[in-house]
Amino acid sequence: MAYDVKVDYSLVYELLSSFMIYTTRKWVNNLDVGAEWIEEIQNRFNPEVRQRFAEAAGYPFSDYDVLYVWVLERGKADDVLSFLNETAEAEANALWQKTKSYIPDVTCEAIVRIRDNYIPLLKTWHQVYFRDVEPQLLPLLEEDAAEKNALLKKMDTDALIEYASGGLVLEPQRPVSQVVLTPSTHFRPINTYVFYRDVLFIQYPLDIPEVDEDEPPVVLKRLTRALAKPERLRLLRYVADEPKSIYEMLHDLNESKEDLMHDLMRLRVAGLLRIHLVDQDIEKFSIRPDGAAELQIFLESYIRL
Repeated sequence: MAYDVKVDYSLVYELLSSFMIYTTRKWVNNLDVGAEWIEEIQNRFNPEVRQRFAEAAGYPFSDYDVLYVWVLERGKADDVLSFLNETAEAEANALWQKTKSYIPDVTCEAIVRIRDNYIPLLKTWHQVYFRDVEPQLLPLLEEDAAEKNALLKKMDTDALIEYASGGLVLEPQRPVSQVVLTPSTHFRPINTYVFYRDVLFIQYPLDIPEVDEDEPPVVLKRLTRALAKPERLRLLRYVADEPKSIYEMLHDLNESKEDLMHDLMRLRVAGLLRIHLVDQDIEKFSIRPDGAAELQIFLESYIRL
């Protein structure tokens, strides 16, 4: 399937992603930021603000699909506060018009609710947390996006997507005319994606530079942690021949769904699996040979062989 690939970056994505992680607590156990980050930020809030964020945790998770559309369609409002102010002041019908091209069944009532509920919270999030980390994140995002845009001129689009994401392979059942790639530091080391109408939006993990050369690199730690259980080694061998669905794995491997999902997450964040994207939340898995090769490279580099 032919599609255009666009590499996009913005601090607004990071603002929304960090807010989403804190508010929903989704994937926290598998993210580098972890539970300590959640607790540290929570301690900055007074009880009233903490309650407002707790209420937001109960909002529909699909609200974030709408919010990411607004970032995708941000136009020249690339500054965080400019984006938030423009969105807060935007007419509901204008927001609905730009959103329904991505999410056809979205209602104007939902647009109003999302705008009025989330934008004040995002402004608070920016004031209490995000404005302090903006200066260190922007150069990382700019540098990574420049690298991926340069590679886009040299590499096949599918190869670039797999390289940037550490294993995502597109096999969509629905039409996709454009893939938007954006780097994310807060979501590291996982990928997140949303299938919109004609557009696939992928956030891929961007690691923070490491300063202590005596410490094992985080990539090596993810690899060795992923391979620490015999069950995961058997799982890699099982998917080596052809892509397998979770249903097939549950049927063939005699492992509980909870344990299987945990093992898959460990292997995928280590870059040892290719994740074949078929549709939203429909995936198949196969081994990623580049990931196995990286284990030797990072190990030899660290122990200075």
